[in-house]
Amino acid sequence: MHNGNGKKIRIILLERDMTIKDLAGKIGTNGNNLSNKLSRDNFSEKELRDIAVVLNCDYDRIFALRDNGKIV
Repeated sequence: MHNGNGKKIRIILLERDMTIKDLAGKIGTNGNNLSNKLSRDNFSEKELRDIAVVLNCDYDRIFALRDNGKIV
């Protein structure tokens, strides 16, 4: 199930005037590998956090119960 992180990262890259290759180099991978991950939307939690640091963004994945709003 895709959660749209690949699309969001592409949007932020445009906002930051960075290429996929630029980002790949800063997170220690190559452009082809990152491009494939973006297409498949296949990232570990650590990768997303590393990408957020490079892109100067906050990233916080949470579970929020819909019936009472409790954050887990």
